[in-house]
Amino acid sequence: MTRVLIAGLGNMGLSHALAHHHHPDAQIVGLVNRSGRVDHPDLAGYPVFTDFHAALAETRPDLAVIATYSDSHADFACAAMEAGAHVFVEKPLATTVEDAERVAAMARETGRKLVVGYILRHHPSWMRLIDEARTLGGPYVFRLNLNQQSSGAEWETHKALMQTTSPIVDCGVHYVDVMCQITDAEPVRVHGMGLRLSDEIAPEMYNYGQFQVVFTDGSVGWYEAGWGPMMSETAFFVKDIVSPNGSVSITDGNKGASSDVDGHTRVGGILVHTPAGDRRIDMQDEPGHQQLCDAEQAYMLRAIAEDIDLTRHVQDAVQSLRICLAADHSIRTGAPVTFPRSQS
Repeated sequence: MTRVLIAGLGNMGLSHALAHHHHPDAQIVGLVNRSGRVDHPDLAGYPVFTDFHAALAETRPDLAVIATYSDSHADFACAAMEAGAHVFVEKPLATTVEDAERVAAMARETGRKLVVGYILRHHPSWMRLIDEARTLGGPYVFRLNLNQQSSGAEWETHKALMQTTSPIVDCGVHYVDVMCQITDAEPVRVHGMGLRLSDEIAPEMYNYGQFQVVFTDGSVGWYEAGWGPMMSETAFFVKDIVSPNGSVSITDGNKGASSDVDGHTRVGGILVHTPAGDRRIDMQDEPGHQQLCDAEQAYMLRAIAEDIDLTRHVQDAVQSLRICLAADHSIRTGAPVTFPRSQS
């Protein structure tokens, strides 16, 4: 039985807690929430802490699940591994490349398992999309975006997130990770553009951004993300991958509003186009948000039990964050970022 401590009970943390609550091989030993409250009835019986480090010392978990705000991810992850726990940490892994590399180094030094919350890696439809694109062969053009028209409580959540991270980092790491899985190539340079579209966010923050990235194999990628009540719901969910031999596109995903959490992962249908003709793949019975969180935590527990090698997983997590943070830097400085040719 794996003893689990969960830090953060927002949207993702709550879902991860419920995943462990229902998993036969997991035992929740504590929940960490700044308010000291747990509002979900299924979780009412567990010990609640307001301080992560105190909870870590008192509960001595085998696994720490970190779903707090991004600026605490690196320190909490390293503290947990130093205390002997394996770690699942929500994306982004950290708010700087240096901190991400520090977490990765700690995992290597301690031999602890480290899994980052890239939920699309556990979605059968996205796995199929990646396989179909790799079958076509590169170099590739990636056209990916996720704009979210948010208001009320959703806009308040986005404003809170923008206290520590921008939309293109918070959401972009998912889709850059998809790019990296398809190309197996390293980035060459990235150029970003962004705009602050609301007086309700800090002057130094922007709630709309886009960037272009070039890879060593010649592939090029575009990603766009915007949050707020002003965002358009026209073409807010573009997922196209083009190669010399054809293209792979999501055709039926996200039928609901852009604020629909389940819709952000839904594929529905895949169109594979080649000069010889088109092939449509109907992706039925896709998992919802909670099912995907269940799958993530089941994988985390299996990685511990079966000693799964997570080297490539961690490398990809650092790489996707490196690209998104470079795009953020480019937006803030107005200059493109060029990467060194060799990265570990």
